[in-house]
Parts: sequence; C-alpha cells; structure tokens
Amino acid sequence: MPTDGAEFPAGQGKRLHPLTPWRRAWAPLAGLFAVFVQNAEELREWGDSLGLGWLLLMLFAVLACAAGYGYLSWRVTRYLVTDTELRIRTGLLFRRAAHLRLDRIQAIDITRPLLARALGVAKLKMDVVGSGSADELAFLDENEARDLRAELLARAAGIAPEAAPTAGEAPAQELYRTDSRTLAWSLALLGSTWGFLLTAAVVTPLIWTATSSVFAAALVVLPMLAAVWRVSLGSFLTQYDWTVSESPDGLRLDHGLLQREHATVPPGRVQSVRILEPLLWRPRGWVRVELEVAGGGNEGGLLLPVAPRPVAAALIARILPAVDIDEAVAAVRPTPRRARWAIPVWRVGYGHGVTEAVFVARHGRLRRVHTLVPHAKVQSVRLTQGPWSQRLGLAHIHVDHGANGTATARLQDADYAAREVAAQATRSRLGRRTAAPERWLTGRS
Repeated sequence: MPTDGAEFPAGQGKRLHPLTPWRRAWAPLAGLFAVFVQNAEELREWGDSLGLGWLLLMLFAVLACAAGYGYLSWRVTRYLVTDTELRIRTGLLFRRAAHLRLDRIQAIDITRPLLARALGVAKLKMDVVGSGSADELAFLDENEARDLRAELLARAAGIAPEAAPTAGEAPAQELYRTDSRTLAWSLALLGSTWGFLLTAAVVTPLIWTATSSVFAAALVVLPMLAAVWRVSLGSFLTQYDWTVSESPDGLRLDHGLLQREHATVPPGRVQSVRILEPLLWRPRGWVRVELEVAGGGNEGGLLLPVAPRPVAAALIARILPAVDIDEAVAAVRPTPRRARWAIPVWRVGYGHGVTEAVFVARHGRLRRVHTLVPHAKVQSVRLTQGPWSQRLGLAHIHVDHGANGTATARLQDADYAAREVAAQATRSRLGRRTAAPERWLTGRS
C-alpha cells in the first residue's frame, strides 16, 4: 500500500539503473520548453539583446540543472525486498514510500521500450490489489529486472526467503505464436479501420468546402487518422509476434515490435473471458480472446489478438479447466421474439446460456461477443427492468464479478430471468465452495 513518509531503513535498499536520471531529467526541460513557447516573442527580443554567448551559457546552465535534478531524484529512489513486501521510496521534494505486500500483488510485468532495449534496461511494473494505479521500477538492468521478478514471484508463492533470490525464473513452454501475416489480415478485415477511413474521406472535403479552412479540416481529420493508426498499424506494432507460453506462474504473454512487453496471466485470477468474432473473421474461423483479471495484470486484458477457434478453446481450457467454449456457445438461447419491439435489429445478437461451469451472455450482431463468467467468480447477480421492458415482459440479468466488471444478458423473458437470478445465486455459492485456492507458482519445479 502506498504511504506518505513511511519508514524506509536508512542505508538499505538498492538503486535503479544509472541511466535512470536521464529519464527523470525530461520533466524540468519540458516545463521550460512550455514557458519558451508561451513567451516566444519576448524571449527572442531578450536573446537578441544578450547575444549568442550568453544564450549558450544559459542553455548549458538549464541542461546542468535538469541533469542535477535527475541525478538527485535517482539518488533518493531505492527499493527493498523483505520477506513480506516490496518497498519503493521515491520523491526529491515530496517523499513517497510504497509498501507492496507480496501476497497482494496480482501481476508483475516487464516492459522494454525501443530505446530501453538498445540500452539494455527494462521497466518492472506491479499491479496490486486495492491500488488504483501500478507501481513501477524504471529502469533496471534487464537481467536484474528478470531476477527481481522471479524472486518476487517465488516469495509470493511461499518459497523460503533464503531460497527465493536463487529460485530463478520458472521454465516456460511455448503454446502459440501469432503469425504476422494472419495478424495483418485480421486488422485489415476489421470494420473499424475502414469505417474511420471512409468517414475521414467523406467528412474532410465537406468541412473544407463549407469553411475553406485548413485548420477546421485538420481538426476533423487528424483525430480520425489517429484512430486509424491505433486500430491498424499501432495495433500491429503492439501485437506483433504475440506469443503465449505456459509456466508454473501462469500463462506468459510476450509481444511487441518496437516496445517489447512481457506479462503474465496469474493462475486463478481470471474473472471472465470474452470471445470476440468480427463479421469478416467468421468465415476464416478466427476469434479474439480478452480476459478480465483481478488487478488488471496484462495490457487491455488481451490473451489472443487473433487465433483459430480450436487454439483459443485450448488456451482457455488451460486457464479455466472446467470450461468448454463450444459447450458454452451452444448453450446460448436467443431472446424472445417480442424483444423486436424493444430493439428491432440488434436484439438478434442478444442471448444467454448457462453450463455447469459458466454464465454466458452474448451481444453484437456484426461484432459478436460471448462473455463467460465462471460461477465461482460471480460476486452478485441482479435483475433490472425499464418501463418499456416491463410492458413487454422482458428483463436484463446482470452478473458482477471480481474484476469490477459486469456481464449482462439483455431482453430475457421476465419470468425466466427471475428464476435464473435465484438459480445463479445458488450456482455461485456452490462454485466458491469447490474453487481451488489462488496461489502463484503452484507447480514450480
């Protein structure tokens, strides 16, 4: 838990990599640059009166101050691993100490941006239960980051403190690697990419014709081009070489072309699974799998950016052994015909089903999504009805799970929904009784 002014034994703890000060030095430089931009005219006149020599001297002084700020920030930043927690102390002017209990850590990820990879350093990011944001150590030597991650996981698994530093990283077996060509085709077949491009191609000329203003046209087209980048080339760079491996830690995810990411899906922490099937993917049998994990371990909750359905089913079975996605999808029943008076077109995509292992909710006609929530992960279940739904005898079933998310089965028969709410409460209670304990590294060799 982060605290202000928490105790940190003097002289104890380790420092970050010596290159870290250069990361910290950008903040004052960015502030000064903003001041220069806001007062460009006055500063130009002032510079002309001072001369080139004085300007260079002032620039050197600013760079020296920024470097000094980064160095002092690096000097006061330390981390310490104890038997029960990871302590991080930061702050030059305002001291901050974070005590992260090892048994509360949900995920420990390693991130290596492009420049960091070239310099041989990495960032270690920890997601902790009850924390709104992730604490991180940026930057560490790559080997040190890998060893520290292995030590923290070993301690969290209950390995003796004296043995944890030498436990090493658990071995991993590669299960699936996304082919770059398949990834590129899958992104090209997403309707969102072409939708943004088509909108930009139609709207931009209209804005230009109506206003004759380059600024107005740019104001419209630039956000759309940014969205196109995010869902196309940006996604390709992020999801490139997506590799799923299995280890005693859980499922390991490695991906990225320019910025390499290393994340782990912890065992027992998955609260729900989403299986997405865009319209143009279905003839090819491709699906995308997203997870909701307590604590949000991996970026976006993504398990597979694209994969054949049998591959996705096999990987989901390793996370949730009792779940058969084919059985879950087959169990979905459509909404009653009278639901067309509530939502005429899109109601065809809605559905609900239940198996012995999971609650299933379906939505989406063009982009079909099945959400699976294991009964043991359900925190609460409720029924809602609006005025029009009451007249039609319809209701929505909402299932809340431990990742602060909700799966909703919409437009179900009201009597059926009432029975299902009561039945789901019983299934969840029984599921929690038989659920296995959530522990890290249960199979470490």
